[in-house]
Amino acid sequence: MTTATAPTQAVLTAGDRCDRCGAQAYLRVELQSGGELLFCAHHAREHGEKLREVAATVHDETHKLETPTAPVADDEA
Repeated sequence: MTTATAPTQAVLTAGDRCDRCGAQAYLRVELQSGGELLFCAHHAREHGEKLREVAATVHDETHKLETPTAPVADDEA
């Protein structure tokens, strides 16, 4: 019998905190050796190359930090 397991790539929430500084996490790294690390965008950029070397998977949500630009209506300009 095969047991299906839920993926651990769940969306990061405001409750997920950076393991380095405690800020909101936007990057989850599942390590090849097991376990996971969470990083804010700043520390994800700072340690990105090294993290990818030891990662089994990387779940990156730093795109959420980009500010969408809303179109300006003609009557607002």
